[in-house]
Amino acid sequence: MAIGEAGPGSARRGLQPERLEQTMRGRLGRECVYVPSCRFGLYVALRHWCPPGGRVLMSPVNDDVIFFVVLAAGLRPVQAPLHPLDATLDVDAVPEDVWGSVSAVLTTNLYGNPDPAPRLRRKCDALGIPLFEDGAHAIGSRAGDRPVGAWGEASVFSLSKHVGAKAGGMLALADAGLREAVAETCAALLAPRRARAELAYAVRPYAEAAVRGLRLRRAARAAIRQLGLADREGIRMPLRPDALARAAHRAPGLDAHHPWLRVDLHDYRLRSGPLRLRRIGRALDRLDEVLDACRAGTELLLATPWARPRDDAYGTQPLFRVPLFVEDRDAAIAALARRGVVVGYLYDPPLDDYAGPEFTDPSPAPEAARWFARHALPVDPLRARTVIEVLERSGVRPAQAPGRLSRSGPTPGGLG
Repeated sequence: MAIGEAGPGSARRGLQPERLEQTMRGRLGRECVYVPSCRFGLYVALRHWCPPGGRVLMSPVNDDVIFFVVLAAGLRPVQAPLHPLDATLDVDAVPEDVWGSVSAVLTTNLYGNPDPAPRLRRKCDALGIPLFEDGAHAIGSRAGDRPVGAWGEASVFSLSKHVGAKAGGMLALADAGLREAVAETCAALLAPRRARAELAYAVRPYAEAAVRGLRLRRAARAAIRQLGLADREGIRMPLRPDALARAAHRAPGLDAHHPWLRVDLHDYRLRSGPLRLRRIGRALDRLDEVLDACRAGTELLLATPWARPRDDAYGTQPLFRVPLFVEDRDAAIAALARRGVVVGYLYDPPLDDYAGPEFTDPSPAPEAARWFARHALPVDPLRARTVIEVLERSGVRPAQAPGRLSRSGPTPGGLG
């Protein structure tokens, strides 16, 4: 029985994961396995290719959940140096002794801006280690002459981002012969479907629409905090180092790290029901329209004084968020909030500053990541005109990159 399948004759054609897999297979040219979330798919990939105790080179400007996925897989995160204006991995700044110590590389493709996958592919081939691509922000983005997700041994995508389904993910494989084994691993790790969770998913869009229509966002957030349902108060979730150290003794495994892995997405390993699959399928069918709208918004934002210099080597990417660089980000966020624009997907401080040397190897050149994490204002390109108007009226000043950072060269596949 296929992963997520409810049984013969139990659902109409189009409700099964196979249709979603076929759609993504057509986009990537790779075998795909539906998973309930990007983080779940990444865990499966890391467990398949990396024996416990290995070291994974990754970006320090990344979702903390991904950091905990690496730890849950029994691996040691190693933070890479970054280019300051797009937060892509700086291949040339990674010391040779670090390259010699890592057993895998994980790209981030932050906000949909692709990491230099062609160079990383060549480097990983030379070292004989796997390359993994996190494409959560990057459906529709390209690196070199291929889509993001078509370079690594495995790549993972979120169907909650550009697709907008608020659920689901995809694990893509370079070797189609591994599909059955990977699907079996996924099936063994899935939690049973829960009727209550499916009902909550069904009513969520209507509840969110009501909150927006009645302008109750602040009241709703306050109520969530009062009820103790908020997963995080700040940008980063609480590290809880003592509990995390105890969990490390039980790695690899999802259960020990569940308190960290569930943050912001409690159904991350839940088997998907037919309603969820149907909604994801409808949203995926509209993806190209969304990507076209994102390209248009990205063009507008990249023409503003807060954007990094243009690099048209690969055209305009359909970015999930466009990082603008502002001197006082808190003031910019407050100005946008007054117009009902919520800024999310902030990753500050970088993971090595957040977690410390007990849990990760620090970047050998941390300043670029710190500057990006402090000044980047990730803007939804679908709200480009509103954001530009607010920033202009509020007199928000562009951030000036320190001279030694601004001299870093552009990366292939960079913004624009």
